[in-house]
Amino acid sequence: MKTSEIRNMSTEDINKKIAELKRDLFDMRLKQATASLEKPHRIRAARKDIARMKTVLTERMIAEENNKGGEE
Repeated sequence: MKTSEIRNMSTEDINKKIAELKRDLFDMRLKQATASLEKPHRIRAARKDIARMKTVLTERMIAEENNKGGEE
């Protein structure tokens, strides 16, 4: 998933997607341990997608704090 796509999502949608990806990541790791994972590259892609989403959430949080700080 591209960063521009993530930025267009709402914060709630991003949090839901992170939870979904974490579940998928757990399942993929479990399958990898039993040697039945067909596409191991998806583990790395899921980890990177989660990191991108968390980065966007952090950017939003910092932007909110900066906006609130200017109002005082």
